[in-house]
Amino acid sequence: MSSYRPPVRSSADHGQPEFGRGRARPLPATSDAGTKSDWTLGHGGRQVRVRPVAFWIIVGSLVVMAGWSAVTATYFAFRDDVLTRLLARQAQMQYAYEDRIADLRGQVDRLASRQLLDQEQVESKLEQIARRQAVLESRSAALSSLPDPGATGSIKPGPRAAVPSILPAQSIPKPSPINDTVILVPPPEREARLESRTPFNNGVRLAAGQTQGGIDGALARLQVALDRYEANQIKTLNTLEESYDAKARRMRSVLADLGLDLNKVAPSLPARASGGPFVPASPASTTSFERQLYRIKLVRGQVERLTRTLGTVPIRKPMMGELDSTSGFGMRTDPFLRALAMHTGLDIRADTGEAARATAAGTVTMAGWNGGYGKMVEVDHGNGFATRYAHLSAIDVELGQTIRIGQIVGRVGSTGRSTGPHLHYETRVDGDPVDPQRFLRAGVRLGGAL
Repeated sequence: MSSYRPPVRSSADHGQPEFGRGRARPLPATSDAGTKSDWTLGHGGRQVRVRPVAFWIIVGSLVVMAGWSAVTATYFAFRDDVLTRLLARQAQMQYAYEDRIADLRGQVDRLASRQLLDQEQVESKLEQIARRQAVLESRSAALSSLPDPGATGSIKPGPRAAVPSILPAQSIPKPSPINDTVILVPPPEREARLESRTPFNNGVRLAAGQTQGGIDGALARLQVALDRYEANQIKTLNTLEESYDAKARRMRSVLADLGLDLNKVAPSLPARASGGPFVPASPASTTSFERQLYRIKLVRGQVERLTRTLGTVPIRKPMMGELDSTSGFGMRTDPFLRALAMHTGLDIRADTGEAARATAAGTVTMAGWNGGYGKMVEVDHGNGFATRYAHLSAIDVELGQTIRIGQIVGRVGSTGRSTGPHLHYETRVDGDPVDPQRFLRAGVRLGGAL
């Protein structure tokens, strides 16, 4: 193997060769100046002259080759570990993306399921509202079928409860389609960061919450409107029942004060044609509204019976306006003989020609001259009641004529045993005269209930 040792020169031995096997020797002194710095490599009697630049290129190449050999040897020695780590990193990134995809799919599924559930709830609430609307409409129809109780309370049926169109068909929540293919754009970083899921979740929850809140609010307002309408119906029903009860009590009280037997003077209404199989009503099948409505119908029947009875009782005034009595019922001094006498009626001051009206419905049993009564009209009202209108200047009805309440039977005058124009009004029960003031006061108590 050859060895190299740089030559050592001095000014003394310049140009003289150095002897020895395998050593470089300088060129002769006769060489040109450009070859003075060249090196000569010798081995086995062979000599190679090398320039310095080429020498260092060779040395550098040898160093690079040695380094490459070392790196290659290291790679082949540890390549399994490097590949394992690279594959594990790739698998980790893949698993992270798959986890994110699965999480997003789960969110979409949950959102779709929640929308389906919300839609079912909305449909269920709308169905309940529709059923409740139908019930309220049937109640309104039942209330409108009841007659007006008159001055004691007029109940007008309210407007029908209608379900407003809150949600158009397009805005009803429906499940969004779920696509199995999800396209995700990877983040710029090499690792899949899962923190970006938080804004998406918050946005989905916020949008769903706002939509559901709007629907629930609209349905809640509709329920409140129906509750208010139902409360008004119940209030109307209570008012109607109270008015009928008050009217029936007042009529019974008036008849009791007059000493009349209700069973005698107020016969039951004729039975209406009806039928059908007997199906006992269970308490669960009847609501409080229906039970109250049934009670109102019973009381209404009693009011109709009492109203029909009082229509034949002379409790109304025989003349319009305020009555000015000049002579009451009972003992008095006779205006002609100046002796104590029984006055069987009530003298009412009036001008000649004023209308005398029937105080109850009935049939004319007398229409003409009757002694001291002068021109007189007698009306039979049934149940033993009769009224007389005397001292008339004219008679406007005929014998046997059926008259109604308030119909004009004659005109005020001064015929017969009279000292001046006035109306002599009598009330008779079973042929005997009674004080008309009892009946007139009873009419005042009833007021406008008839």
